[in-house]
Amino acid sequence: MSSTYRDLSVTAADGLRLHGRDYGPVEGTALPVVCLPGLARHSEDFHALAESLSTDEERPRRVLAIDYRGRGRSDWDPDWSHYDIATEMNDLLQVLTVAGIEKAVFVGTSRGGLITMALSATRPSLLAGAVLNDVGPVVETKGLMRIRGYVGKLPTPETMQDGAAILKQLSETQFPAFGQAQWDSMARGTWHEANGRLVLSYDPNLMKLLEGLNLGSPIPDLWDLFGALAPFPVLALRGENSDLLSVGTLEMMRERHPSLMAVTVPGQGHAPLLEGPLIQSIKELIGWTEAARSLSRSPAGL
Repeated sequence: MSSTYRDLSVTAADGLRLHGRDYGPVEGTALPVVCLPGLARHSEDFHALAESLSTDEERPRRVLAIDYRGRGRSDWDPDWSHYDIATEMNDLLQVLTVAGIEKAVFVGTSRGGLITMALSATRPSLLAGAVLNDVGPVVETKGLMRIRGYVGKLPTPETMQDGAAILKQLSETQFPAFGQAQWDSMARGTWHEANGRLVLSYDPNLMKLLEGLNLGSPIPDLWDLFGALAPFPVLALRGENSDLLSVGTLEMMRERHPSLMAVTVPGQGHAPLLEGPLIQSIKELIGWTEAARSLSRSPAGL
């Protein structure tokens, strides 16, 4: 276990063990933050953000970063068809119950943003605000086709340096602004060492979920789910080179949401790393959320 977080282990309804990283003070008045990763990613993607939020000198807060089933340190599901948003949302609810989190700001990257939108429609009392990292109510087919081309199909590298080189060759056009440190970070989130060799940090059967999609037909939009976010402050992030969230969709999100903040991340694609200036943007969203909650609880006229 890292000195900056506690390992959280939760048993899902069907008996699978779920893992999460639990940062910062368990008690306190600051809103907690719950981080939900992308399809084939896991809790390590949020380490820089979680450390910054949980150790903030003025207002440290609890941050919980989740490993979905089949990812990171959570158990793999023997039935790959359970890698669906409904099951993963039920797992999340179980984790939140065990962790004692009743309301939070949710930070969702890609798939995590879809789960956040679903949560806002089904369990709105859990949300105080949301960060949608390179995802919206319209998911572009081009991006899904690209993701389907590599999830579960990557060659096995000999070293992490080889892994970083593989990812750079695959995605450099999406992330021309990345330096070696960013490619190394992406590699550490893709593979880990087990029995003296590198293995994927997710169940390769995730590819079956993508292979079952009919990308020759229009993908149903999720505007109704996005509409459920209307009562909450939202920060929408988009990678400048993203092929999953279009410029047009982001503009429509701004038109339909009364208080949406939008940030485009230069030199990055799907999905931007939550580091550097983006951490400050997320802190601003959290501050805005806490101020709005404080104002709503104040007596009228004060």
